[in-house]
Amino acid sequence: MFEILKKEELAANIFLMDVKAPRVAKSGYPGQFVIVKIDSKGERIPLTICDYDREAGIITIVFQTVGASTKMMARLETGDYFQDVVGPLGRPSELIGLTPEELGAKKLLFIGGGVGTAPVYPQVKWMKEHGVDVDCIIGARNRDLIILEDAMREVAANVYVTTDDGSYGFHGNVNDCLKDLIYNQHKKYDQIVAIGPVIMMKFVCLLTKELGIPTIVSMNPIMVDGTGMCGACRLSVGGQIKFACVDGPEFDGHLVNFDEAMKRQQIYKTEEGRAHLREVEGETHHGGCGLCG
Repeated sequence: MFEILKKEELAANIFLMDVKAPRVAKSGYPGQFVIVKIDSKGERIPLTICDYDREAGIITIVFQTVGASTKMMARLETGDYFQDVVGPLGRPSELIGLTPEELGAKKLLFIGGGVGTAPVYPQVKWMKEHGVDVDCIIGARNRDLIILEDAMREVAANVYVTTDDGSYGFHGNVNDCLKDLIYNQHKKYDQIVAIGPVIMMKFVCLLTKELGIPTIVSMNPIMVDGTGMCGACRLSVGGQIKFACVDGPEFDGHLVNFDEAMKRQQIYKTEEGRAHLREVEGETHHGGCGLCG
């Protein structure tokens, strides 16, 4: 059992929880995720690790209520328990494998859209802890949906807040803000990490490809099972079949076929659609689960 030590509503239907999970906290790195289950009948829910305290044995998760299981999670309170917290899963961010000297030589920009700000935070915090100053854009539809701004300002050199409706910060989406930084403020970046809704990451990557800036994205939003067995997070990266949960969740954004991924997610939502995908994709429908021979 994994105790909930803290619960906070960051914005409407967006919750933060600190959970006692010593082994996960000891082994986790930015970019990785966990699978949580409320009870034996609960759905497996993959969530990126937002933060961790190795000494205290605590991990932080952030989630948005989008279905029955996450709504049940939102009803849990401090002192309640998850039956299962499995992780860390997935591959750590490739940036944390670089030396401080290599990181220091790069001008990095992190972009978090909506709840995507949560998985951006541990990466920016990692950079701060290793003496690397980075810039960060955090965006949402309106001011009420901006999350983790204060925490991000503690670890990033510069934080640019943007809202679609102009109710707070820069008026526009994250792409508009990025264009402003490049064209009007004459900022230069060697690499960008963008995490948020799939459609947001698609348009960020279209822009950064045009600008010639390498871009990493996290395909965590398309994960369902988180183990490779369900086939939900199958996607094409550079013409090769990958699975977000076992090969990622981070990939070269300029190689991801976003249109295919979004269309596939729509088909996957129905039982008929899942059956169709299993038939047409055959042996490549799932991967990494140990059942592929």
